[in-house]
Amino acid sequence: MKTNKSFTKRLKVTKNGKIIGRKAGQDHFNAKEKGSKSMSKKRSIQVHFSNKAKARFLPGRFK
Repeated sequence: MKTNKSFTKRLKVTKNGKIIGRKAGQDHFNAKEKGSKSMSKKRSIQVHFSNKAKARFLPGRFK
């Protein structure tokens, strides 16, 4: 099975093996939000996957 390249380009692996990314749906409809809320949307978070999702999108590279 091939790695989903478009998905892996949105992720970064840290030195300790954590997978860092952004939550989905954080770019639109931010005009009415407070500044602190919109700034928190721009921050990266640790992404948690089930083993099934890792196998589907990230075979080999991020295991």
